[in-house]
Amino acid sequence: MNKAYIPKEISWLSFNARVLQEAANNNVPLLERFNFLGIYSNNLDEYFRVRVATLRRLAFFSNKARNILGYCPKAALKSIQETVLRQNEIFEKTYSDLLDELKKHQIHFVNEEQLDDAQTEFVRNYFRKEVRSRLMPLIISKDNKLPNLTDDAIYLAIQLRNSETGKKRYALLEIPPAGILPRFVMLPGKKGMRYVIFLDDVIRWGLKEIFSIMPYDEITAYTIKVTRDAELEIADDISESYIDKISRSLQQRKKGSPVRFVHDREIPEEFLKILSKKLNLGSEDVIIPGNRYHNFKDFMKFIEIEGEGLNYPKLPPVRHPALQYGKSILSVIMKRDIMFYFPYHPFDHFIDLLREASIDPSVVSIHITLYRLARNSSVINALMNAARNGKSVTTVVELQARFDEEANIHWGNKLLDEGVKVIYGVPGLKVHSKLCLITRVKGRTTQRYAAVGTGNFNEDTARVYTDHLLLTTEKKITNEVLKVFNFFNANYRKDKFYHLLVSPFGLRNRLMIMIENETKNAKKGKEAYIKIKINNLTDEDIISRLYKAADAGVQIRLIVRGMFSMAPGAKGVSENIQAIGIVDRFLEHTRFMIFCNGGDELVYIASADIMPRNLDRRIEVTCPVWDPAIKKEINDIFNIQWNDNVKARILDAELSNTMVSNGEPPLRSQTEIHRYFSGIGS
Repeated sequence: MNKAYIPKEISWLSFNARVLQEAANNNVPLLERFNFLGIYSNNLDEYFRVRVATLRRLAFFSNKARNILGYCPKAALKSIQETVLRQNEIFEKTYSDLLDELKKHQIHFVNEEQLDDAQTEFVRNYFRKEVRSRLMPLIISKDNKLPNLTDDAIYLAIQLRNSETGKKRYALLEIPPAGILPRFVMLPGKKGMRYVIFLDDVIRWGLKEIFSIMPYDEITAYTIKVTRDAELEIADDISESYIDKISRSLQQRKKGSPVRFVHDREIPEEFLKILSKKLNLGSEDVIIPGNRYHNFKDFMKFIEIEGEGLNYPKLPPVRHPALQYGKSILSVIMKRDIMFYFPYHPFDHFIDLLREASIDPSVVSIHITLYRLARNSSVINALMNAARNGKSVTTVVELQARFDEEANIHWGNKLLDEGVKVIYGVPGLKVHSKLCLITRVKGRTTQRYAAVGTGNFNEDTARVYTDHLLLTTEKKITNEVLKVFNFFNANYRKDKFYHLLVSPFGLRNRLMIMIENETKNAKKGKEAYIKIKINNLTDEDIISRLYKAADAGVQIRLIVRGMFSMAPGAKGVSENIQAIGIVDRFLEHTRFMIFCNGGDELVYIASADIMPRNLDRRIEVTCPVWDPAIKKEINDIFNIQWNDNVKARILDAELSNTMVSNGEPPLRSQTEIHRYFSGIGS
């Protein structure tokens, strides 16, 4: 394995460790720490469903896979197993510590054996009224096959035993998901104390009622969970519509092979062997012994508990200073470029823009790309309203937005019903660009307004994800955004792009040219630097060029949230490269790049990460920023984050995740950036 290249799957585990650090951090409010536990758990579920599943597939191809990846997939899988087990120990200790902290706030978790009389009566009534009718046990026998256990669902593996005869039977029972019943149930309190019980334990309490017709008096239940391969298999069949392929593949996903099996470590060995055999688990499968409870992602929607210091203080969005209530946003964009930075600015600004476009008599068309949408999407409502008002509306709906495929099919159908033109992506290329184009015609004048962003048009995630959105009427940009939409409409039509960097047609090459330009300037003794803020940086070719640039004297500063395959600070390879990762209340999702360019700085915002998939297999748009004030703003944001010494971790070859500690007064970048925009808006 190349010591200067860290496998992306291993570096991702290091990112998730940073999330776990926040859960363990005593300076983080208590309920926020539970939320980070939930995020860690949810992240890990998706990691196994996608990344580990892919590695397992590649492991069958041995040397071929090594050549493709640059490292051995089997060795990576072994390292993953070891790392996950180590992290699981930290996770369980953190969870135990958090329960102790809850008690200090008079909040207690209890199980089915710790109930007083009043709580027992409450659980009895709740079980019979809300839970019992939803439970359908499956008896396990030697002859019957297990059905495909639902991916990421929680099951109780139940042992039934007759104490007189010693005879045993086994059963499985799926715990209703959080969308059907709440995972946490508040119990009657006493003397100022509040009590919480898991739904799992409510069900454990009622098992004797469920199995009352069977001759067993000892019933014990152990939690298990199976995570399945979630990668879609899409056949290359031109006779079948794209949407039908996706729909069929979604059904196949439910039957994907297991990639992880988590179980209560107290489960009897004999029972565990039976389950392992029924699930066809082998020695190479990731089997993780854990505590009594799984699916900690439910803590992302924990019960609401009021109390001083239990949650972060609110950071309300700041209205952009260029926008005034009752004033046309389109008229403001005509005069100047505007950059939103969510969630510091309200996403309502973009909804207001779409609403204005939907009723403006001069607006003739709206084009937009849709990747992930809010559950109750105001974006969709605005687009449908525009169509009702006679506008020509075209949406590019990406059906391969992982885990949002079904939702996107649903939204696509709703849009079609309202007369909106729906383009379901581009065969062979995932559409990940974030674009909106509004066309206005008055007399003989055609005016276009473009919105180019780093994140989805999604008001839910815009509250917790940091993302940039540039609004401009600059013709060099709007004309090329139109070219991108023309390509969506006719995939054989490929225009030349002179200003936008569009994957897979020109972004990789342009990135290489800009890195090479800095390298040449450094060799000439000129000032040369590269500053990049991004989610993932794993492309081996780009990494190699960054190493060469650093070796030539280019100062490289990187802020990377997730996967990061570089090894900064290595002697003779990457001494001029420094990298940090920030994990805080908002998910750092925005992507931008700054190149010195001999003093005439080049600044870009991007929908793309620096990964092979983003550069070569997706439609991505990286957009130049030319407005001097906005360029300064992006530089200011980078500098604030670079100086973070509260939530920033050092990214290095050892994956140490050491907190930045520079002896300066505390600077927490997300709080400081909110203060920065509050100052601009005041």
